[in-house]
Amino acid sequence: MATVQQNDLYEILGVSKDAPQDEVRRAYLKLAKQYHPDKTGGNKAAEDKLKEINAAYDTLKSPEKRKKYDEEREARSAFGGFGSGGGFSGNYQDFSGAGGFGGFEDLFSTMFGQGGAHAARRPAVRPGNDLEMAVQVDLHDVANGAKKTLRFKRWDRCADCNGSGAEPGTQPQTCPDCQGSGMVTHTKGAFSMSRTCPKCQGQGTFIGVPCKACAGRGRQKVDRTVQVTIPQGVETGTRLRVPGEGEAGDPGAPNGDLYVQVAVRPHELFERDGADLICEVPISFPQAALGATVQVPTLDGKANLRVPEGTQSGAMLRMKGLGLPKFAGGGKGDQYIRINVEVPKRLNNEQREILEKLYGIDNPDGYPKRRRFEELVSRYASTVLWAVGLGALATWLS
Repeated sequence: MATVQQNDLYEILGVSKDAPQDEVRRAYLKLAKQYHPDKTGGNKAAEDKLKEINAAYDTLKSPEKRKKYDEEREARSAFGGFGSGGGFSGNYQDFSGAGGFGGFEDLFSTMFGQGGAHAARRPAVRPGNDLEMAVQVDLHDVANGAKKTLRFKRWDRCADCNGSGAEPGTQPQTCPDCQGSGMVTHTKGAFSMSRTCPKCQGQGTFIGVPCKACAGRGRQKVDRTVQVTIPQGVETGTRLRVPGEGEAGDPGAPNGDLYVQVAVRPHELFERDGADLICEVPISFPQAALGATVQVPTLDGKANLRVPEGTQSGAMLRMKGLGLPKFAGGGKGDQYIRINVEVPKRLNNEQREILEKLYGIDNPDGYPKRRRFEELVSRYASTVLWAVGLGALATWLS
């Protein structure tokens, strides 16, 4: 279960202490939906927040755990709080006695060093560290999904000692200084003070005969090969989680996770805009003027596209459903063809003769953009001449 540190459980869920159970449940469901990985895209901070929310709800949904938490919360308030942030300085895993204080008896015994069932507790086992890797994919992987093989090194449990750190055939020994509790207590008069046992570092055991294979560490560097599924529609920056493929934790603790950062390689023909694709296609002046059917590339090969008569350079023609799958589901994007009308740099005699004839019989009404531009230029020139004239007149009069 995730650990909630130093925060009031009611504040985490955004409810008051007197909130009824159905209100607590509604608040939890709202937050769980808000921070769900499908909504946050695997954001690490959001994942941590969701773990905190789940842990808080796990306590408050149980009337028994909630009652114990309320008692200890009142005790915290009476003694001015423990630690920063208004919460206990210890870690709360649940309030059934498995991770927090077991009630007022253990609370006071821990404060004043009077023993008790929970006064001296070994530190919790630590899960393994998470690992981060990067993988590059191309647009075909984005369109169809893919499997990528990753090879890396990680700390894993020693195969010889199974992570205990002790030579096979031997066992870790109970620490003689703390008698296995992980804590040592010093008493002076009426007061006692407990601290982590320096001999075993709070583990309660020490290794008498270290494992030769791992030198007593309980872990070894190993080569690891993992196959990762790349989902359709993935985008640059997407962070994929592979549970349990991180490094090994303490004996009895889970491995960390592997996080894979995705980068999509640029394509030589296509630009990407979300789930849409854009491809620039050059065509000739006659094709643009008269209309034509041209072949254009798609992710599946080639397709025929009808260019309407009089198509202008820069026009965008849509090919529905030929884009990429949408990452969150819901169909596919479109492919857009950006038209680039290419003017020939060299003309043969016949081409020149035909174009000269066209130039001589051109109808200005066929060029509305050109006509509009000339009107604007004429109006601008008249304005400038009028302003110059007024300036000259003012100079002459002065």
